[in-house]
Amino acid sequence: MKLNQPIFRVFRYLRFYPKEITLNIVFNLLSVLFNLLSFVLIVPVIELFFGSSQPPAAEPALSFSQSALTEWATYHIYHIKASFGIWPTLFIFAGAYLFCVLLYDLTRYLGLYFLSPIRNGVLQRLRDDIYHRITILPISFFSGRRKGDIISRMSADLANIEWSVVSTLQSIIKDPLNVVVFAAALVFISPRLFLLFLLVLPPAVWLIGRIGKSLKRNSTKGQEKLGQMMSTYKETLDNLEVVKAYRQEAERQRRFEAVNRDYTDRMMRVARRREAGSPLSEVLGTIGLGFILVLGGNAVLGGELQSSVFILFVILFARLIPPVQAIVKAYSSLQKGSASAARIFEILDADERIVEKKDAIVMHGFNDSIHYRDVSFSYEGDNGPVPVLDHIDLTIRNGQKVAIVGPSGAGKTTLADLLPRFYDPSSGHITVDGIDIKDLNIDSLRRNIGVVSQNCILFNDTIANNITFGLTNITTEQIHKAAHLAGADQFIAQMPSGYDTPVGDHGSALSGGQRQRISIARAILRNPPILLLDEATSALDNASQQSIQQALDNLMRNRTTIVIAHRLSTIKNADMIVVLDHGRIIEQGTHDELMMLNGTYHDLVKMQEVEPSDII
Repeated sequence: MKLNQPIFRVFRYLRFYPKEITLNIVFNLLSVLFNLLSFVLIVPVIELFFGSSQPPAAEPALSFSQSALTEWATYHIYHIKASFGIWPTLFIFAGAYLFCVLLYDLTRYLGLYFLSPIRNGVLQRLRDDIYHRITILPISFFSGRRKGDIISRMSADLANIEWSVVSTLQSIIKDPLNVVVFAAALVFISPRLFLLFLLVLPPAVWLIGRIGKSLKRNSTKGQEKLGQMMSTYKETLDNLEVVKAYRQEAERQRRFEAVNRDYTDRMMRVARRREAGSPLSEVLGTIGLGFILVLGGNAVLGGELQSSVFILFVILFARLIPPVQAIVKAYSSLQKGSASAARIFEILDADERIVEKKDAIVMHGFNDSIHYRDVSFSYEGDNGPVPVLDHIDLTIRNGQKVAIVGPSGAGKTTLADLLPRFYDPSSGHITVDGIDIKDLNIDSLRRNIGVVSQNCILFNDTIANNITFGLTNITTEQIHKAAHLAGADQFIAQMPSGYDTPVGDHGSALSGGQRQRISIARAILRNPPILLLDEATSALDNASQQSIQQALDNLMRNRTTIVIAHRLSTIKNADMIVVLDHGRIIEQGTHDELMMLNGTYHDLVKMQEVEPSDII
């Protein structure tokens, strides 16, 4: 696995936990050493009962070699046996063995104890970074993506990383230590026998590598299918009334079952390949053990190796297989998690096109004018850039009420969204009081702009918290006044808990008109010098629209307002009306001036003056 793969970028988060990692490694190393020592202590017991070799007549010199250590240990084992007797000697070694096992379990627990904050902390930081990235990415990043796929990356892909990556940290740290320490012990005991084991490694590494590549390929496709399935879920839930009204339950079910079937097939392939790694490593290890038993037994019979030492070699070799299997399983998990990591880092690496300058100017108010200078905008489509606005030149004076009208798809909302930098122009400049908005601090720019969109965005919180969203230190009186100006105070008073009533998911506990009033109250409370009203009264009936329109007229009187409207009767008194068509300004003037032109605006007004009875 290449070190530049996305999965290894997850491990970069480990740099925040140097103390915990150091302690984890130390205690894991100690647990491996105590585990090894507990097996070494089995040799004296075997020698006491079954040893056929005679101890040296005199105490041999201690040196770092297998034969010297064996002779030294044999001499002292028999010396202890002669001094205390067989049973006390057995109790001594049994006590030493038990002590080593207790130390092994204690250090293993401490290793896991210090691993816990690493595992959970890495995931916490990863979740924080993803959420932060989503909040700062431009809206254009999400325009061409399924929301269900984004949710899948934040939920299923993160869960997959938690299961397949972070949960393998113990294996990644401890099992290699196990392999290194036990392999070193085997080399120390008999280098020739250990070399036989190495003969089976090349085919094992090759086969495991093939399995890993297949795992990554199928996992990537599987996570994509899961994203499609989550998108199908979300689309159905968001549009359940339409699905039922047009009797499309069976068709939506068919689509979901097709995606679900593809996802299940992919996950079955992943599971089968992942589970093949562990048996494969065990079979290869058993083959190596078979060679060792034959050749090692021959060495014992030829007097080249002490029988108790050979038994220790076989035991240690058998203990070497489980950590090797764990490493293989961890490798497979990393390959599977690499697909999820790639999808997550696609978000984290996404181009933050709305970039704030380091020395950005803080905007403290609005005094003169807003100027669109030769502004064009295109978004990236599947077949290249798709133009939305084409060389827009527009000046909006302080205090003016400017209406943007035109047919659907003309670019009205995009024109307004460029001002708070939800997008940046593809070319041209937008200035506020002569300063390019790219030179302004983004937070200060948006604090001076209030937005009421045609899609009322409410959060699953109380009415009061939705009205005060983004603001602090707001008094109850201010909230009530804003609600009164928005015409929301009457229906709020009838709510079970008044302003503390939860609005439900997306404001589902409220009607469309009520949600719109709450959204308007939020903008009123913000009291910005610039207002963007994108179909602010679209969800209201005529009676409600007239009462809200009066409040909006009072609100707009002392501030600059950009109004996007299809209901042209609401903008007849605008200081300037701008008519867009196919991203270009084709007409501009007051209502009376545009009506005299007998152009596009005149036609739009006449169309809306037709009574429904005339159309029917």
